[in-house]
Amino acid sequence: MARLLHLARARALFRGSPRRWAGAFGLILGLSLTSTAVLAYADLLPRSLDIDFDLGLFEDAAPAGLPHVAQKIALGGPLRIVAFGSSSTEGIGASAPAASYPARLEANLRRALPRLAGRITVANRGIGGEAVDEMLARLDRDVIAPGPDLVIWQTGSNDALRGVSLDHFREATEAALERIRAAGIDVVLMEPQWCPALDATPGAERFRDAVRSLGADLGVAVIRRSDLMRDWIGQGRLTHTELFASDGLHMADGGYALLAEAAQETVLDGAAAAPVTVAEASAD
Repeated sequence: MARLLHLARARALFRGSPRRWAGAFGLILGLSLTSTAVLAYADLLPRSLDIDFDLGLFEDAAPAGLPHVAQKIALGGPLRIVAFGSSSTEGIGASAPAASYPARLEANLRRALPRLAGRITVANRGIGGEAVDEMLARLDRDVIAPGPDLVIWQTGSNDALRGVSLDHFREATEAALERIRAAGIDVVLMEPQWCPALDATPGAERFRDAVRSLGADLGVAVIRRSDLMRDWIGQGRLTHTELFASDGLHMADGGYALLAEAAQETVLDGAAAAPVTVAEASAD
């Protein structure tokens, strides 16, 4: 199992730029794998290496590790994820609950990790309209008490729209992140969306930047949704109609589908980058 986890780390290097390839090849060439180990690895992680020449949005830093997710993948599950946030998590703007990003993320991970397929759950704990204080009021109930392996926390949009103090937002979010991690839960942040409504809100970009800053300061991965959405339009992957709902604030089905793909990549890369102890690596 230790060798499989080294291969997972090599996969994370492959998904980055060519500058990481040498490290990936070094890991692989240094391993002496049996056919059984190779087959086991094929069941644990996606069957193809998605080698991408795009430098990506996180090229300047190694992916933040998700050790609890890595352990569950190594041991065969169960892997429990909570999607925590407001309307973008709840799925406002989607044509059906199954088109929300948490539902799509669960389906994506089950396909990517077939050995764990029946043991992966993504609980949708999004409530539209909430800012940081409302979310913190239910942090214990919806995040800490269930004891998931990972929480993906989407935040910052309503705080900007409702004029929440930036200092309060940052302080409250940082305190909550520390509580989540102290409870033994991995965490990923998701920043506010790019959309006409937020573009028209003075100072909204400061909340996006605050989420990024918290991620950098605390070593937490951030799904840079604002940049991703601009990129999807710029690359012609989606039209504005496919990306945005008619209200100019929420995402539509096409946007949620690509957001789930970005979340899946963040989860898998974070698991591959996580340090794993000898006891965990040999526990199966």
